[in-house]
Amino acid sequence: MPAGQFTLYRANLDDLSVADIAAAVVKVALVASGYTPNAANNGHSLWAEVSASEIANGNGYVTGGFTLTDSVALATNGHMYDSDDPTWTASGGPIPAWRYGVMYLDGTVAGMVNPLVGYFLGDTAPADVPATSDGNPLTIAVPADGWFTVTQGV
Repeated sequence: MPAGQFTLYRANLDDLSVADIAAAVVKVALVASGYTPNAANNGHSLWAEVSASEIANGNGYVTGGFTLTDSVALATNGHMYDSDDPTWTASGGPIPAWRYGVMYLDGTVAGMVNPLVGYFLGDTAPADVPATSDGNPLTIAVPADGWFTVTQGV
């Protein structure tokens, strides 16, 4: 399934650099529909503000999400953040339904513990992405032009 439009959490835009993200352990976690993203300037900034809505551990999903193998590449007037496609395989039962994927940095970065980077909606309806049946993979296809691009006007 393709990742929906990626939205950056604005509360961290002035604090995190592309170099911070490239040097950190970056994760994507899946959260249930009970979570309402707040990407306003004074909105959510830390994983602790989101983690209570993460789907249950087990059946192929691991608490904390998928650790990305990532890269930062030059883009026109800026940088593009890209990664491998996050993939979980349901095992021993279904991976629960989810609504949002949330990207965060694992650890202390720029003086913040587990700062948020951004999120995407899993289903454009918006509706929950149905549970992934036992034995099947749940793969989020990263857009061809990466998760996001940070550019500077010229």
